[in-house]
Amino acid sequence: MEGAAEAPGRLTGPSLPDNTSSMASTLAFDQHLTASPQGLLLLAEMVSGLLVWVLVGGTEYSHVPALGWVMFVAILYWVLTIGLFIVYLSRAHVRVTWVPWNTVCVCFNSSATVLYLVAAAVGTASVSRATRGRHNYNCWASSAVFAFLTTLCYAGSSCLSYRAWRPRAEQQ
Repeated sequence: MEGAAEAPGRLTGPSLPDNTSSMASTLAFDQHLTASPQGLLLLAEMVSGLLVWVLVGGTEYSHVPALGWVMFVAILYWVLTIGLFIVYLSRAHVRVTWVPWNTVCVCFNSSATVLYLVAAAVGTASVSRATRGRHNYNCWASSAVFAFLTTLCYAGSSCLSYRAWRPRAEQQ
């Protein structure tokens, strides 16, 4: 097949455009995110939020309807926090400029703080419905502790988000 013709429109060999540097910059991620206070709080929110819903989900929580609210809040904000972590890790917040990321983060973290506080209070009140020393009691008590810890993490993220959001003139 000496005279085999190549398919038209197909680039091979040295005629390929050299755009690997632009491709690498679009696939880059923020290596220092997990060392920043914001990144550490995001990681803590993901871990403690995961523990909340795993501890409640591993029990017979359907017998206590209030724990359904705890599960809803825990899973919703866990998934949203992972999404926000990916946005920051991929630096999409820098590339997608039409979204007011500072405002989004203030609203997200503030709502997570309030709803997690309510979920933690509901979880704490629901512990009394289980028999002390049993599996449900231990898991629900632990999940209430982690829900309060998650609330504190979201409150810290709310403070950091607010400081980044407020106008520069107010910071002085």
